[in-house]
This record gives sequence, C-alpha cells and structure tokens, in this order.
Amino acid sequence: MKIGYGEIYEVVARIPRRRVATYGQIAELAGIPGQPRRIGYALSALSGNASVPWHRVINAKGMISSRSHSGSDKLQRRLLKQEGIVFNPSGRIDFTRFLWRPR
Repeated sequence: MKIGYGEIYEVVARIPRRRVATYGQIAELAGIPGQPRRIGYALSALSGNASVPWHRVINAKGMISSRSHSGSDKLQRRLLKQEGIVFNPSGRIDFTRFLWRPR
C-alpha cells in the first residue's frame, strides 16, 4: 500500500500540545518504518496556513532539524516554547518529559 502525505499528516495531527514526536516515530506510525526522510518531505510540502502541527516533529537527537526555508527553525522553536516545551542549553528537548507516547 502506498502511503501518501495525507496519511502522514493524519498521524502528525494526533500529536498533542506540549508533546513532540520524532520523524522516525511518525514514519513508524504512518506505516513506513525506516523512512523518516519521507516525513520531512511531507512536512516541507505543507502550505504556510496548514493546520497540521508540523512544529511538533523533531529529530531523533531531540533537536530541531535545520531546513532549507530560512527562519523556519526559529519559528519552530518559538511555537514549541509557546506550548511549554523546554529546551536545554544545547538545544535539546527532554524525551522523558515531552515525547509523545501514543497508546
């Protein structure tokens, strides 16, 4: 079965406020394990006014991944901070505190 961006967006939309998920985690939940880059491609294809909470997806190191769109990493950090997500001095998010664990 071919997984499209719509299925990826549905998984990302389930991430609650004050939680983050990794690209790999979203790939697994979307049925495309081992393909975290596809998640990145899908999120980068979103329009600026999309309601999908793309900012809640981070890399496996607990950090915001740099992007080709200038300033999007700063926007992502600001949006996460507004939700109460805390970054340590090296820019990492504590998974024990903020990682989404779907049931």
